[in-house]
Amino acid sequence: QVQLVESGGGSVQPGGSLRLSCAASKIGDSGFTLDDYAIGWFRQAPGKPQVAVSCITNYDNKADYIDSVKGRFTISRDKSANTVYLQMNNLKPEDTAVYYCAIDSASWAGQCPMDRTVYEVWGQGTQVTVSS
Repeated sequence: QVQLVESGGGSVQPGGSLRLSCAASKIGDSGFTLDDYAIGWFRQAPGKPQVAVSCITNYDNKADYIDSVKGRFTISRDKSANTVYLQMNNLKPEDTAVYYCAIDSASWAGQCPMDRTVYEVWGQGTQVTVSS
């Protein structure tokens, strides 16, 4: 079973930056690589449903973002560390939420899945608070 651990959340003022990390591991599988999986970042604000923020394919590393974060957030992979990052710049109060990463083992090329029901394994979440 793959395990995902998010980190990097915290409290920042509007306009600030955070980099979220999603570190993956699989017990007993030394050949495991996160490159084999599509990755999604989701967030859930208090009292609201969980929504997709960004994702990246596993076949060709194509990324996608929701409109409200385009130009501010960047998803990327570090193959050697089996980690995916979400760099968040120019943060706004409406970005406040618990952020989750998730993985899907199906092969995705050209477009990554923004549908949360596709994803198979989820992390525990990390809190991001943007407030003055």
